[in-house]
Parts: sequence; C-alpha cells; structure tokens
Amino acid sequence: METSHASKAPSPAALISGRIAESYKTVVKLTFAKGASLDDPSRLFNASLDGGTRRAIDIPEGTEVNASAFKALVREAIAANSLKGAKGKR
Repeated sequence: METSHASKAPSPAALISGRIAESYKTVVKLTFAKGASLDDPSRLFNASLDGGTRRAIDIPEGTEVNASAFKALVREAIAANSLKGAKGKR
C-alpha cells in the first residue's frame, strides 16, 4: 500500500490509495469517499453519517476495531471502485 503525506491537510494526513487517513489529538479518521453506497452491517461507520456520499470511521486511541468487519468493508470499497473503473474503460 502506497502512502504519501498530504501537505495541505489541516492535520497530519496520509493519502492511502486515493483515500484520506487523518490523525487528530483524540482519533484517527478513516474516510471512505463513497462510503454511503457500501453495506456496513457491523456499523463501523461512526462519522460523516449525514452526508449523501462519504462516510468515516473515527478510531479513538486504545479502541480495537473488529478486524474482520474492517477488512470486509475495505474489500467492498475496493470492489466498488474497481467496478466503477472497469465501466469507465469500456
């Protein structure tokens, strides 16, 4: 996974495969640009819930995230982005 520092972000941030992971004093925020279109049966999304497109997961220090649910959500996001890319190339 390639990461780079996003120099114009309001906080330290890493660009990970086109998505932003931001670190704040109390949480790390993982933003899914098209998260509203993803199934989240484990209810990992806990931030940016009012928007029509993106969703985020705020992870406070010391909190354990359900690893299998997180992996499933990331895989679904990758699949959704891959399908969109494939449709655009035809």
